[in-house]
Amino acid sequence: MKSIIAVLVLCLPPALSAQFVPDAFQAPRTYAGRGYKLVPLGPDVAELDFKAYMGSIDHIRSTMGGKWPNPNLTMADQAKDMAGEKDQWDGRKSFPYAILSADGTKELGCFYIRPSAKAGYDAAITLWVTKDQFDAGLEKQLIPEMKAWLASVWPFKKPAWPGREIPMSEWRALPAAPRT
Repeated sequence: MKSIIAVLVLCLPPALSAQFVPDAFQAPRTYAGRGYKLVPLGPDVAELDFKAYMGSIDHIRSTMGGKWPNPNLTMADQAKDMAGEKDQWDGRKSFPYAILSADGTKELGCFYIRPSAKAGYDAAITLWVTKDQFDAGLEKQLIPEMKAWLASVWPFKKPAWPGREIPMSEWRALPAAPRT
């Protein structure tokens, strides 16, 4: 559980006291793309999520640049993590999505919309896909589709893509977002 959270802390601000999205904004609960769909990450997809990331440990570590997923994670750890992801979603503090096959039977990866911990950005966007989906080109498909979706639907003025558009070393060196 701690390993999962450690990877995501890079994108979270020091204090989540500021409102992440306006009260009037209704975060989309689904998005349908070519061959996939997004649904909120939480207990409903816990088993699919666990199977996806545990089957691509080395690939995810190399693309996300961290020590998650830990091969010793259990389904009990997963249940706690998924409850936390649901709480984040329900509290409008972040919006984690599972990327599922179009029929919903397999998780292909995850897409995270989180508050930015860095000055000058209002959101930090990260994603991962399983090794087989990476090899099939899903990540190359997802990034422009997710950028277009964020620009057309979400209220962010300047989302950051740490590890994608901004190298992680540069991201870590940016000044922290002011506390509110």
